[in-house]
Amino acid sequence: MTESGSRPQLVTCLWSTGQAEEAARFYVDAFSAYRPDTHLDEIRRSAIDVVPGGDQVHLRAGDVLTVSFTLDGQRFVALNDPARPVPYTDAVSLQVLCGNQEEVDHFWSALTAGGGTEVACGWLQDRFGMRWQVVPTVLPELLAGEDRDAAARVQRAMMGMVRLSIEGLMDAAQDAFGAEEQ
Repeated sequence: MTESGSRPQLVTCLWSTGQAEEAARFYVDAFSAYRPDTHLDEIRRSAIDVVPGGDQVHLRAGDVLTVSFTLDGQRFVALNDPARPVPYTDAVSLQVLCGNQEEVDHFWSALTAGGGTEVACGWLQDRFGMRWQVVPTVLPELLAGEDRDAAARVQRAMMGMVRLSIEGLMDAAQDAFGAEEQ
Protein backbone atom coordinates (compact mmCIF):
# COMPACT_ATOMS: atom_id res chain seq x y z
CA MET A 1 0.00 0.00 0.00
CA THR A 2 1.14 3.52 -0.69
CA GLU A 3 0.94 6.28 1.93
CA SER A 4 -2.51 7.28 0.65
CA GLY A 5 -3.74 3.71 1.22
CA SER A 6 -4.11 2.81 -2.45
CA ARG A 7 -2.30 -0.02 -4.18
CA PRO A 8 0.76 0.82 -6.31
CA GLN A 9 -0.16 1.37 -9.94
CA LEU A 10 2.96 -0.25 -11.39
CA VAL A 11 3.91 -3.79 -10.36
CA THR A 12 6.70 -5.84 -11.92
CA CYS A 13 5.55 -9.33 -12.94
CA LEU A 14 8.22 -12.02 -13.18
CA TRP A 15 7.46 -15.18 -15.16
CA SER A 16 8.40 -18.31 -13.31
CA THR A 17 8.69 -21.79 -14.69
CA GLY A 18 7.14 -23.68 -11.79
CA GLN A 19 9.24 -22.02 -9.07
CA ALA A 20 7.30 -18.83 -8.26
CA GLU A 21 7.06 -19.47 -4.53
CA GLU A 22 10.66 -20.66 -4.22
CA ALA A 23 11.94 -17.64 -6.17
CA ALA A 24 9.88 -15.15 -4.15
CA ARG A 25 11.12 -16.62 -0.86
CA PHE A 26 14.71 -16.54 -2.19
CA TYR A 27 14.43 -12.84 -3.06
CA VAL A 28 12.75 -11.93 0.23
CA ASP A 29 15.49 -13.77 2.14
CA ALA A 30 18.19 -11.96 0.13
CA PHE A 31 16.72 -8.51 0.83
CA SER A 32 15.21 -8.72 4.30
CA ALA A 33 18.44 -8.24 6.28
CA TYR A 34 19.25 -4.88 4.63
CA ARG A 35 15.92 -3.59 3.38
CA PRO A 36 13.21 -3.56 6.07
CA ASP A 37 10.28 -2.99 3.68
CA THR A 38 10.71 -6.51 2.30
CA HIS A 39 8.19 -9.31 2.76
CA LEU A 40 6.23 -12.14 1.19
CA ASP A 41 2.73 -10.75 0.70
CA GLU A 42 0.38 -13.37 -0.71
CA ILE A 43 0.34 -16.77 -2.36
CA ARG A 44 -2.60 -17.37 -4.68
CA ARG A 45 -3.50 -20.83 -5.87
CA SER A 46 -5.22 -21.75 -9.10
CA ALA A 47 -8.93 -22.38 -8.67
CA ILE A 48 -9.05 -24.56 -11.79
CA ASP A 49 -6.88 -26.78 -13.96
CA VAL A 50 -5.26 -24.40 -16.45
CA VAL A 51 -5.22 -25.78 -19.99
CA PRO A 52 -4.40 -22.90 -22.36
CA GLY A 53 -5.00 -23.60 -26.04
CA GLY A 54 -4.69 -27.37 -25.99
CA ASP A 55 -4.95 -30.40 -23.82
CA GLN A 56 -1.78 -30.07 -21.72
CA VAL A 57 -2.45 -28.99 -18.14
CA HIS A 58 -0.12 -26.13 -17.18
CA LEU A 59 -1.36 -25.83 -13.59
CA ARG A 60 -3.62 -28.05 -11.53
CA ALA A 61 -6.28 -26.63 -9.24
CA GLY A 62 -4.51 -25.85 -5.97
CA ASP A 63 -1.07 -25.24 -7.54
CA VAL A 64 0.61 -21.89 -6.91
CA LEU A 65 -0.62 -19.42 -9.54
CA THR A 66 0.99 -16.17 -8.31
CA VAL A 67 3.12 -15.01 -5.42
CA SER A 68 3.09 -11.33 -4.44
CA PHE A 69 6.14 -10.02 -2.62
CA THR A 70 7.81 -6.73 -1.79
CA LEU A 71 11.53 -5.94 -2.05
CA ASP A 72 12.68 -2.64 -0.55
CA GLY A 73 9.16 -1.23 -0.94
CA GLN A 74 8.80 -2.30 -4.58
CA ARG A 75 5.96 -4.73 -5.27
CA PHE A 76 6.49 -7.79 -7.48
CA VAL A 77 4.34 -10.69 -8.61
CA ALA A 78 5.82 -14.03 -9.64
CA LEU A 79 3.52 -15.76 -12.15
CA ASN A 80 3.81 -19.53 -12.22
CA ASP A 81 3.65 -21.64 -15.39
CA PRO A 82 5.67 -24.84 -15.02
CA ALA A 83 4.80 -26.04 -18.54
CA ARG A 84 6.05 -23.07 -20.55
CA PRO A 85 9.61 -21.89 -19.88
CA VAL A 86 10.24 -18.26 -20.78
CA PRO A 87 13.88 -17.35 -20.10
CA TYR A 88 14.98 -13.99 -18.77
CA THR A 89 17.50 -12.06 -20.87
CA ASP A 90 20.01 -9.25 -20.36
CA ALA A 91 17.42 -6.87 -21.84
CA VAL A 92 15.86 -6.49 -18.38
CA SER A 93 17.70 -6.43 -15.07
CA LEU A 94 17.00 -5.32 -11.54
CA GLN A 95 19.47 -2.88 -10.02
CA VAL A 96 20.27 -2.94 -6.29
CA LEU A 97 21.90 0.27 -5.10
CA CYS A 98 24.19 -0.31 -2.11
CA GLY A 99 25.50 2.29 0.33
CA ASN A 100 28.69 0.44 1.29
CA GLN A 101 30.88 -2.54 0.45
CA GLU A 102 29.21 -4.70 3.11
CA GLU A 103 25.88 -4.33 1.27
CA VAL A 104 27.50 -4.97 -2.11
CA ASP A 105 29.07 -8.16 -0.75
CA HIS A 106 25.83 -9.26 0.95
CA PHE A 107 23.62 -8.86 -2.12
CA TRP A 108 26.27 -10.36 -4.40
CA SER A 109 26.61 -13.46 -2.24
CA ALA A 110 22.88 -13.78 -1.54
CA LEU A 111 21.81 -13.45 -5.18
CA THR A 112 24.47 -15.81 -6.55
CA ALA A 113 23.78 -18.43 -3.85
CA GLY A 114 22.59 -21.85 -4.92
CA GLY A 115 23.73 -21.71 -8.52
CA GLY A 116 23.80 -18.08 -9.58
CA THR A 117 26.46 -16.84 -11.99
CA GLU A 118 28.81 -13.89 -11.72
CA VAL A 119 28.89 -11.99 -15.01
CA ALA A 120 30.83 -8.68 -15.23
CA CYS A 121 30.73 -5.00 -14.22
CA GLY A 122 28.50 -5.64 -11.21
CA TRP A 123 26.08 -7.89 -13.13
CA LEU A 124 25.04 -11.36 -12.03
CA GLN A 125 22.41 -13.93 -12.89
CA ASP A 126 20.60 -15.63 -10.02
CA ARG A 127 19.71 -19.33 -10.01
CA PHE A 128 16.27 -18.55 -11.49
CA GLY A 129 17.82 -16.71 -14.44
CA MET A 130 16.97 -13.13 -13.38
CA ARG A 131 19.68 -10.58 -14.15
CA TRP A 132 20.78 -8.21 -11.38
CA GLN A 133 23.14 -5.26 -11.13
CA VAL A 134 24.65 -4.81 -7.67
CA VAL A 135 25.89 -1.22 -7.70
CA PRO A 136 27.45 0.95 -4.99
CA THR A 137 25.72 4.35 -4.87
CA VAL A 138 29.11 6.04 -5.26
CA LEU A 139 29.51 4.66 -8.82
CA PRO A 140 26.98 6.90 -10.60
CA GLU A 141 28.33 9.87 -8.62
CA LEU A 142 31.89 9.15 -9.75
CA LEU A 143 30.80 8.63 -13.35
CA ALA A 144 28.90 11.94 -13.36
CA GLY A 145 31.72 13.98 -11.78
CA GLU A 146 33.03 17.14 -13.41
CA ASP A 147 36.49 15.62 -13.93
CA ARG A 148 35.85 13.62 -17.08
CA ASP A 149 39.33 12.02 -16.94
CA ALA A 150 38.53 10.67 -13.48
CA ALA A 151 35.15 9.43 -14.73
CA ALA A 152 36.91 7.64 -17.58
CA ARG A 153 39.32 5.98 -15.14
CA VAL A 154 36.39 4.89 -12.95
CA GLN A 155 34.53 3.48 -15.95
CA ARG A 156 37.62 1.56 -17.11
CA ALA A 157 38.10 0.17 -13.59
CA MET A 158 34.43 -0.87 -13.40
CA MET A 159 34.66 -2.61 -16.77
CA GLY A 160 37.52 -4.74 -15.42
CA MET A 161 35.63 -5.83 -12.30
CA VAL A 162 33.13 -8.61 -11.77
CA ARG A 163 31.85 -7.78 -8.24
CA LEU A 164 32.26 -4.03 -7.84
CA SER A 165 34.77 -2.77 -5.28
CA ILE A 166 34.16 0.67 -3.82
CA GLU A 167 37.83 0.93 -2.86
CA GLY A 168 38.89 0.07 -6.42
CA LEU A 169 36.46 2.62 -7.88
CA MET A 170 37.64 5.32 -5.46
CA ASP A 171 41.28 4.53 -6.25
CA ALA A 172 40.52 4.93 -9.95
CA ALA A 173 38.90 8.32 -9.30
CA GLN A 174 42.12 9.77 -7.85
CA ASP A 175 43.91 12.26 -10.06
CA ALA A 176 47.53 12.07 -11.22
CA PHE A 177 48.71 13.67 -7.96
CA GLY A 178 46.86 11.16 -5.76
CA ALA A 179 44.14 13.54 -4.56
CA GLU A 180 40.58 12.25 -4.62
CA GLU A 181 38.22 13.98 -7.00
CA GLN A 182 35.49 16.08 -5.38
